[in-house]
Amino acid sequence: IQGGVVVGHAPPGAMVRLDGRRVRVAADGTFVIGFDRDAPATQRLQVGDEQHELKIARRKYQIQRVNGIAQNIMSPSAAELERIRREQALVNAARALDDDRTDFVKGFVWPITGRISGVYGSQRFYNGEPSRPHYGVDIAAPTGALVRAPAPGVVTLAEPDLFFSGGTVIIDHGLRLSSSFLHLSAVLVKVGQRVEPGDVIARVGSSGRANGPHLDWRMNWRDAKVDPQLLAGAMPVAAPA
Repeated sequence: IQGGVVVGHAPPGAMVRLDGRRVRVAADGTFVIGFDRDAPATQRLQVGDEQHELKIARRKYQIQRVNGIAQNIMSPSAAELERIRREQALVNAARALDDDRTDFVKGFVWPITGRISGVYGSQRFYNGEPSRPHYGVDIAAPTGALVRAPAPGVVTLAEPDLFFSGGTVIIDHGLRLSSSFLHLSAVLVKVGQRVEPGDVIARVGSSGRANGPHLDWRMNWRDAKVDPQLLAGAMPVAAPA
């Protein structure tokens, strides 16, 4: 499905390619592939000498409209555009880690519980103007609420204030599958730190370009933006405060 992630197993040492691009395979034969929001209807998976045609189900996405956004946010200045380019380079480098870890095979849990206020793939219109689709899942929560690691991994980015995403943490789960946590009020981990499921990594906030306190959780496989909800499953009932 568009936004989905598939974990596969190949004979150790086998060559795996998706639409001609080589896919890294762990020593035990484990590999992972992901499909972007607008992935085509079919993709070809090659495992050794075998060819498989994968049929990718299409999804319908929500349309959301947000008004009252300040003009300086809609049209960054030249200095802000330069800052945005520098920060995007940091994010790209954080997502470029490519090693044999397969932390993702242990599964994912929600980093925080709460009302889901925004979903993957939704198209947003700001002040009537279309923007890029939303690639994460938003969980409404009060400022300062604890954010926990949803799966094992290694921290590759820990920035307190990026232009768009504010306080931002990226955790790599192996084979270039990563989670990003945006709009944080406090970053509580460091680059290179190993985390396990449930470890506290940050606090919820509304930093960067956000309309209110919430956690924006996003996931990537390589340059494909995938849907965290498909990995975490149904939102558990929150315990009383």
